[in-house]
Parts: sequence; structure tokens; C-alpha cells
Amino acid sequence: MTTKDALDRPKLGEPFLLTPGPLTTSAAVKEAMLRDWGSWDGDFRAMTASLRASLLELLGEGADAFDCVPMQGSGTFAVEAMLASFTRKDKKTLILSNGAYGKRAAETMAYLGRPVELLDKGDYLPPRGDEVAALLAADPEISHVVAVHCETSSGILNPIREISDAVAAAGRTLLIDSMSAFGAVPLEPSELAFDAIVSSANKCIEGVPGFGFVLARKSALEAAKGNSHSLSLDIHAQWAHLEKSGQWRFTPPTHVVAAFLEALKGHQQEGGVAGRGARYTQNRDVLVAGMRKLGFETLLDSRWLSPIIVTFFCPADPAFAFPEFYDRMKTRGFILYPGKLTVVESFRVGCIGQMDEHIMRDVVAAARDVLTEMGVESAAPPAEALVERARLAA
Repeated sequence: MTTKDALDRPKLGEPFLLTPGPLTTSAAVKEAMLRDWGSWDGDFRAMTASLRASLLELLGEGADAFDCVPMQGSGTFAVEAMLASFTRKDKKTLILSNGAYGKRAAETMAYLGRPVELLDKGDYLPPRGDEVAALLAADPEISHVVAVHCETSSGILNPIREISDAVAAAGRTLLIDSMSAFGAVPLEPSELAFDAIVSSANKCIEGVPGFGFVLARKSALEAAKGNSHSLSLDIHAQWAHLEKSGQWRFTPPTHVVAAFLEALKGHQQEGGVAGRGARYTQNRDVLVAGMRKLGFETLLDSRWLSPIIVTFFCPADPAFAFPEFYDRMKTRGFILYPGKLTVVESFRVGCIGQMDEHIMRDVVAAARDVLTEMGVESAAPPAEALVERARLAA
């Protein structure tokens, strides 16, 4: 899967999804959805067991203390399930936010009616271990910390190790939203202290949307009984039912599970977490170098760029309009992702899915041609955007 010939190019007319999931999937993943499965049948129960075991293997050393609980719905469903099942009603949860998904976690906790402390770092910067340590030392009422592993609204890869070290040193519990990083960035319990992580089928494993999954310590799962606000999002109840019967409590996305198992085969053939992460990193490096050569600027300093998705400032040139840029890129077979920043205009380009460095060079070439067609003379962002980036990074 590291050469152009080894990758499944989409069918004629099907564009590449340069997004952080849903993403471009292989032909084998698509074909796996052509058969129907009985959700209570023994064959499907065996598929569920295989799914759970395979995901635990991706954790690496220390995984024997964990179990895997798949949950129907989008990734946000699974994040809410994790928060509702594991955070305490009588203690504060510290949310580390530097983008839309940290803010969404805080909003979820507000719906749950559970107390929150928010560390908001804005769009440009990661939460650091010393900041977390100081907040925990100042407030003994904080029992849990929630961190987003890769914040895809900016593309930042947060320093999860130093966050984990700070939380563990303070004797608190870490929950990780690794929605867009799990499967490509290591998260080993032998190296990091956490009680649960959450991700979903349509991210770095390269399956299709339909379920998320929580990998949690068995001790945390046992302690979560009766803690959830929801019938369908109760992780303990789902886990207990899976352990007892091998079945999901409610109708599972059978075709999505079949596709995911095929995606797991491809993940293993590529070399697991290390192999998948290496391809994505190469995708990012080729993309960023090419776009910078065209004059585009990344939102983030290079050291914080994730291998998942990259945010670029929109050019200040009056001839540039993102909707037109988007449409012209789409006609060339590339679907981009709009920006989610609140202060400056931006757009995002995903590095994950069935793409390699050759495809990323095609993306850069298409962007160059589109800028020429639009009459954009410079891809440089507004000067104030760069001044603000420098100020915040200082």
C-alpha cells in the first residue's frame, strides 16, 4: 500500500475524499458490504468477537487490562457514551480544548449536567503538561481530564504523552478522544496512563461510517455501572451484554462491521499502526512542501502538524474565493474540507484514506492549476493572520 499501483484508485468519476473521515476506502472494503448478515446469527457474533479482539491488539503492550466496546452511531455518539459512562456526577472534569472537538466535549458535559473546568487554548496552540499539572494542583475537585488526541479543526496533534504524565502524577484519570488518530498514531497503555480512548470505524482504520468504539480498562467498565444518563449510550450495559451473549444490545450496523473487518485486514497488511502512520506522514510532508511552494501557509507551526489533516490559510488575493476553489478542485477529482476556524478563513486537506504521496502530488498540481484559472497571483494569507499566529506562538 505504499506505491501508486498498490492503492485502489476510486472508480472513474469518484473523487478522492481529502477529509478526516469519511474517507476514500479500498475496493475490498466496498465489496464487503454486498452481503447481508443476520445480527443475531452465530456468524455475525463471530465477526463482532473478531472486531473487538483485533482493536485490542492495536493497543499493543498492556492491552490485556482493557476491553473493546463498539457503539452504534457516529463518532460523537461514542464520545458522549464515554463521557457519560466514565466521568463523575459529583466531581469536575477538566476539558482540554484547542478547537471544535474540545468545545463539543464541553458542550456534551453541559447537556449531561456535569461540572466542567475548561482550558481553552484557541486554534493555534496545544495544551501543555505543565498547564494541566497546575490546574490539577489548584483544584482537588477535578477527577477526570479529557484530551483530544488530534484536533482536526486545526490539524494539531496534541502532546498526549506529557498530558498523560501530568494527569497520572496528580492521581487523576485521563480519557482520550482519539477519533482521528487511533490506528495511525501509537496509544500504548504501557507508555501512557489512561482509562479509555474512543475512535470510530471511518477514520485511520479506513472503514465506513456507522459505529464508534471505546477501548477501556476493565476496572473502569465495571465501575461505570449505573453512571450513564442514557439507555442506548450506556457503555457498561453494552459491554455486559456483549460479554454475556456476544451480541450488540440493539440492531448493529452489520454491513459496516463487515467492511471494517476487511479494513482491518488492509491495516495489518500495511504494517499496522506504524505502517499506516508512516504513509500518512509521507502524505502530509509531500502535501505541505508542495502547497508552501505555491505560496500557501499552514495554520500551525511544523512541529504541531498532525499526519491526519492540515489547515491552510485562505489566500488574501481578492481573486480567491474558497467556494470556487472547492468546486474547481472537485472537478479534478479532489474533495476538500472547509475550515472551522473562527478568526480567519481557512480550508483543510486530509492526508488519510486510500491515498499515497503520488496522489498528494496530484493534489498540489491541481491546486496550482486552479489558482491560475482563478487569476490568483499570490496564495499568501492576510498579513494579520501571520501576525496573530506569531503572537500566539510566542
